[in-house]
Amino acid sequence: MTSTAARTALDLTADLPVPALEDFYRDLHRHPELSLREHRTAALLAERLREDGYDTTEGVGGTGVVGVLRNGDGPTVLLRADMDALPVTEETGLPYASGTAGVMHACGHDLHVTWLTGAARALAAGRDTWSGTLVLVGQPAEETGEGAARMVADGLHERFPRADVLLGQHVAPGPAGLYAHSPGLIMSASTDIDIVVHGRGGHGSRPEATVDPVVTAAYIVTRLQTVVSREIAARDSAVLTVGRIEAGTRHNIIPSEARIALNLRTQSLDVRERMIAAVRRVAAGECAAAGCPAEPTVTVGNDFPMTVNDADTDRRIAAVHGEVFGAGTILDPGPAMGSEDFPRLADGRIPYSYWFVTSTPADVWNAAPGADDLMVRLAAVPSNHSPHFAPDLSTVAPGVRTLVSGALASLAAGA
Repeated sequence: MTSTAARTALDLTADLPVPALEDFYRDLHRHPELSLREHRTAALLAERLREDGYDTTEGVGGTGVVGVLRNGDGPTVLLRADMDALPVTEETGLPYASGTAGVMHACGHDLHVTWLTGAARALAAGRDTWSGTLVLVGQPAEETGEGAARMVADGLHERFPRADVLLGQHVAPGPAGLYAHSPGLIMSASTDIDIVVHGRGGHGSRPEATVDPVVTAAYIVTRLQTVVSREIAARDSAVLTVGRIEAGTRHNIIPSEARIALNLRTQSLDVRERMIAAVRRVAAGECAAAGCPAEPTVTVGNDFPMTVNDADTDRRIAAVHGEVFGAGTILDPGPAMGSEDFPRLADGRIPYSYWFVTSTPADVWNAAPGADDLMVRLAAVPSNHSPHFAPDLSTVAPGVRTLVSGALASLAAGA
């Protein structure tokens, strides 16, 4: 038997203005903006929310947008969409490809904003079917891990109604039409670390008079590959990636410094701390072995928390999504190694549900190798942060329905 929330969600989204939403999405995709520079995107979102009757505030936490719709007694539900793009040069060849050099919506946040505007309109138009308060958030700077914390610090939960539940979603690779829920850990923590190796520079013809930081940095990079394989138990998932190494200015100059930038992905605080300690130890050991004139500088930088769904909340949202989209559309893929700053909006106290909406176009998915192996196919199709990432426009309406049905499952039913 279908729940009231599912039936109402289908009714409220039966006549979505899909062509207009697709045009809105194409416009956002053409005009991507980097973290904390989402001025145009924020203005467009704010304009839509005001048109639909939301009490709207701009400039929260920098470029954040908050829209509030009070509709009688009942729970307060927060729906969130992140707005920022990435420093990626687009290679999709789409007719609506980015018009900003070196910047692209390679993570799908343009689709997230489109979904939020569609849900805002549907829920406002159907306010006689529910009771409570909606708080809609356009969040800046998710990609840098700053946006959620900045909005909370700027009074998100004091200046606006404090939510009883938070709902968020993210576009992901996979055959369009699936909705991934995990009632617990769904995304990993991320930690950036920077290492500076201090050597002694000199002429390339006289390496014996120097301490070469490039060679030492190479040993550090190589030795770091053993941290996960030899220090982390097989039952614990972890990833260590060296994303950048920089040193030198000329072919024949041994520099005085080398810089290494790396990233950790972990699913427990204990593993995170052990990996940070291992990075420090490896860097110090290799520098000591090389006779560096000073110990390396190791700086722990930006980090993202683990995303851990409230089990009861997520099961409730997954159940209504199953009713809306039908049997076989809900899956539990287990925790991903990707990371999010969405949990910081919860302020450590508000239960939340966060899920994925798959978006690979059917022709791209069907052409991918590994017909009988989901993981092989997933590795073959463009994923988030790829210059070829292009979600199927067929996901525009379903992404609105996920938010609408999730909100209705969390609000009080109307008269």
